[in-house]
Amino acid sequence: MKKEVYLSLMFSTVLAVGCNMKEKTNVDNLDLSNIDTTIVAGDDFYDYATKGWQLKNPLKGEYARFGTFDLLRNENQEKLKSLVENLLNTTNANGTPAQKVADFYKAGLDSMRLNEEGIAPIKEYIEYLDTISDSKDIPVMVAELFRRGIYPFFSLYVDADAKNSSIYILNLGQGGLSIGQKDYYLEDNDMMNQIREKYKSYIKNMFLLAGFNQERADKAVDNILSLETQLAKASKSQSELRDPDANYNKFSTEDFEKRYPSLSFADFLSAAKAPEVKSLNVGQPEFFDEVEKIVSSTPVDKIKDYLIINIISSSSPYLSDAIYNEYFDFFGKTLSGKTEQQPRWKRALTTTDGALGEVLGELYVQKYFPAEAKQRMLELVGNLQQALGQRITNLEWMGDDTKKKALEKLATFTIKIGYPDKWRDYSALTISSEDSYLNMVARSNEFDWDYAMADVDKPVDKQKWYMTPQTVNAYYNPSTNEICFPAAILQPPFFYLEGDDPINYGAIGVVIGHEMTHGFDDQGRKFDKDGNLNEWWTEEDSKRFEQRSSVLADQFDSIVVINDVHANGNFTLGENIADQGGLMVAHTALENALEKSGKKDELLSGLNYNQRFLLAYAALWAGNVRDEEIIRLTKVDPHSLGRWRVNGTLPNIPFFYEAFSVTPENKMFKNPDKRVIIW
Repeated sequence: MKKEVYLSLMFSTVLAVGCNMKEKTNVDNLDLSNIDTTIVAGDDFYDYATKGWQLKNPLKGEYARFGTFDLLRNENQEKLKSLVENLLNTTNANGTPAQKVADFYKAGLDSMRLNEEGIAPIKEYIEYLDTISDSKDIPVMVAELFRRGIYPFFSLYVDADAKNSSIYILNLGQGGLSIGQKDYYLEDNDMMNQIREKYKSYIKNMFLLAGFNQERADKAVDNILSLETQLAKASKSQSELRDPDANYNKFSTEDFEKRYPSLSFADFLSAAKAPEVKSLNVGQPEFFDEVEKIVSSTPVDKIKDYLIINIISSSSPYLSDAIYNEYFDFFGKTLSGKTEQQPRWKRALTTTDGALGEVLGELYVQKYFPAEAKQRMLELVGNLQQALGQRITNLEWMGDDTKKKALEKLATFTIKIGYPDKWRDYSALTISSEDSYLNMVARSNEFDWDYAMADVDKPVDKQKWYMTPQTVNAYYNPSTNEICFPAAILQPPFFYLEGDDPINYGAIGVVIGHEMTHGFDDQGRKFDKDGNLNEWWTEEDSKRFEQRSSVLADQFDSIVVINDVHANGNFTLGENIADQGGLMVAHTALENALEKSGKKDELLSGLNYNQRFLLAYAALWAGNVRDEEIIRLTKVDPHSLGRWRVNGTLPNIPFFYEAFSVTPENKMFKNPDKRVIIW
């Protein structure tokens, strides 16, 4: 299920923090060995600040990208592994959460059983699908696949109604592309042509592994690529999908069925065991026009091949080595450049965590999240909230009426720290060691589907969390106007209790400021304090915001990420605004703290507070990444690559120039009239 929140990948962590750290020492927790002084800071601050880290942490085969975030994630996986393995060594009563976790994880580890079963766990589904002879049966089949966590043709999720945020509504959106993004189907260059050729080989090999003959496999290649290309041509670009107004198209059920009769929506909902709905939101109606055309006029055999590859691909991680190896060869090696699979225990743990997240979350919090961390984190969030309020008040480009409403929105932020107050009940989820691993995953997906569908047309539960406590990440949700920091992100190595304020504000402080700024980025700003999509800006202020935003978008458009591939400034605009805002807000909060403590002129390891703040920020994004992953992320990830979250953002930041003596002779220098600060 898709939930649209603004994620902040690879962000830092905290254990305990307040406005001024009471337990500081002169120990320098800024790793100076990461700095490469042979590089001029004003020419390439990313390499200056992180080259040492890059050399100490070369990419291993299982990673397409590895950074400081991944170090924390690895540490977190070891903690979860310890928790799960303790359950394996315990006698657990049938039906208990512990039994479900233990049996799920064991099934993922049992390679001998998976290899013996081969294609058997999905054979019944494929054979059933292959008997379909009438296109009228397609919507029912698609609905059954949705329940199992397989999403051909389009996406479906439950979220707050964007214009009535107190009620959940069913949302439909474009989807159905196996490679994940339209450019992979439509761009005509050597790289994309090679990827499509490898995708053809992948389809053919998977059909052969599934027991189909050579003729059928060859035919499936043409059928699937043709149908997915048709979907790709009808799909909006990643930048176009960032417009919440364009993505709000509310239909009555009756009007939806009239416009898309071949989708047999009533039959679809019934087969999906979803409630009847009076209305729904269709994100991209023109895309569904194409889906209607495909279902109504495409030969059934062509659609069946498309559904079969969806079944095989979605199931591959839970089947035999032969099948998963083929899956990894395309999605891991070709698309991302990985050379090795993750160890089986990591894959099994990730799947178990996805299925039983809050069960593991409760265990995780009990062992690894100190009670005092929550209160201290709230104190720091309060400091950043105050700093953002100061910045809004002092904006020269925004009028008083819009400022007043912006401050009201800021004041009504809901702040979630650590873990939910009420844990989710998993008693309705049956996990049996007699089931295949794939069937366990399918049962979990059905359980999650039913959980989501139960919310349709019901009041929004503002206490619900959209990440588990053990998730190393954070988010802003515009429909509830909330920022959330799960427990796993509230820990070292990015925050040090004995460290000085510049490090803490440059790391976790920027993370918090980033999430707050999402409430005022190019998407978040369109939602009011109650979470409704509503124009609360004056027309003049909207124009000023858009003018400044377009400058930032153009700056990132000009970045060449590799070869002749450019960054996408419009696609990454929200995250770039939030990065810039996070820096500015955290820096304001830092200066408030240093004024209060009287330590603004204090040096540590010969570095002043601005230098240490910026080095701590750059350290968040230290990492190595493969060329294939650079290209893939540029097309699918709304975050800029780590290098450009530093080198693309800092040229606009005023105190960067003074801190590292950046002059017009330096490569990162930007003329003052070309710089832009939004928040």
